[in-house]
Amino acid sequence: MPGMEARKVVVINPGGTSTKVAYYEDDREIFSTDVRHPPEDLEQFGGVFEQHEFRLDTVRRLLDDRGVDTAGLDAVVGRGGPVAPVISGTYAVDEAMLSAIREGRVMVEHPSLLGAPLAHDIARDSGCGAYIVDPVSVDEFTDEARVTGLPQIPRRALSHALSVKAAAREAARRLGRPIEELNMVIMHLGSGITIAASMRGRQIDSTDASASGPMAPTRTGSLPALDLARLCFDGDHTLEQMKKLLVGKGGWMAHLGTDDVREIYARIDGGDARAATVLDATLMQIAKEAAAMTAVLEGQVDALVITGGIARSERFAKTLLSKIKWLSPAAFVLPGENEMLALALGAIRALDGECEALSMAPFIERFQKERS
Repeated sequence: MPGMEARKVVVINPGGTSTKVAYYEDDREIFSTDVRHPPEDLEQFGGVFEQHEFRLDTVRRLLDDRGVDTAGLDAVVGRGGPVAPVISGTYAVDEAMLSAIREGRVMVEHPSLLGAPLAHDIARDSGCGAYIVDPVSVDEFTDEARVTGLPQIPRRALSHALSVKAAAREAARRLGRPIEELNMVIMHLGSGITIAASMRGRQIDSTDASASGPMAPTRTGSLPALDLARLCFDGDHTLEQMKKLLVGKGGWMAHLGTDDVREIYARIDGGDARAATVLDATLMQIAKEAAAMTAVLEGQVDALVITGGIARSERFAKTLLSKIKWLSPAAFVLPGENEMLALALGAIRALDGECEALSMAPFIERFQKERS
C-alpha cells in the first residue's frame, strides 16, 4: 500500500537435491538462488529431517553472503510438506507442526517437510513470524474422489497445491473474474506432474504427483496394477528400491536417462525415435488426464492453465495446447513454478490481515486419530 514500508520476507523451498532461497520486499524479488546439493552431501543422512542442520547452515550462510539483515525481516516462509490433510491457506509454524515433523508423524517423508523447521529457525533468529502456504497435502477432495476399488487404498490429496493455487489466482486475474466463479483444469508440469480440477477456487480432484497420473520426468505416474504387484514380489526389488523406481528414477529417467525436456528435444531433432515416442506418450497422457478432469467439472471449464518448469519449453506447451484446446474457450501458459513468489505473497496476505494465519494442530490431531 502507498506510504507503507515494504514487507521484507525470506522464502525457503527445500527440494530433493537443492534448497531455493529468495528475498522479497513486498512482491518484488530482490534475489533468488537455487543451491544445489551433491548426492554425496545428502547420502550421509538417514532421513529427510536429519538434513535439517545441514540445510539450515546453507540458508544462514547464503543470507549472510547476500547481506540480508535478518533482524529487519517481517516474515520467513517455507514450503509446506505433507504433515496432514489440510485446507488451503497460510499456516503459522507452531509446535504442533514442528513436533509432528520431528517425530515422523506425517503422511509421507518428503524434502518439503523441512520448509517449516527451516523457516522457524530463521524467524527465531530475527524475531518475526514463520509460515508455510498451501502445503502439498491441501485436501479439498469430494468424497467420491477418494474412493478406489480397494477400501484399504483410498486416493490421497497430494499435489503441487502451491503452484496450482497460484496459477488459478493468476488465471482468474487475467480473466477479470473472481476465482470463486471459475472452473479450471490446471496442469503443473515439473519433475512431478499434477493435473487438477479447480471448481470455484477449490481443488476438488487431482492426480497424485507421486503415484498416479501422467508419466513425468522422474516419476512413473499410473502403472498397470497387476504388473506392478508382480515386480514388487519378483524377489529382485526391496521396498526402498521400488520407491526410488517410482519416484526419482521413473518416467523419462527410466526410459531415456534424463529429466531435461531440452535434451529430449535435441535427441528428437537428431533422429532419436525412442525419445520422440516417450515424449509423445507423455503429452498424450497429460491430455487424457486433462480431459478426465473436465468430466469431474461436468464439462464446465472456463480455462485451461499450464504451469511449471516444463512449461518454459514453448514447443512442449504449444503441442500440448493443440491436443486439449477443445476442452475450454480459454487457455493460459504460465511458465515456471512461481512457487517462491506464491510463498511470499501467502505470508504477506497474513501480515496484512487479508487472511488468517491458521494452526495445523486440529488437522494433525484428526489425521493421527484416523491413522490409529
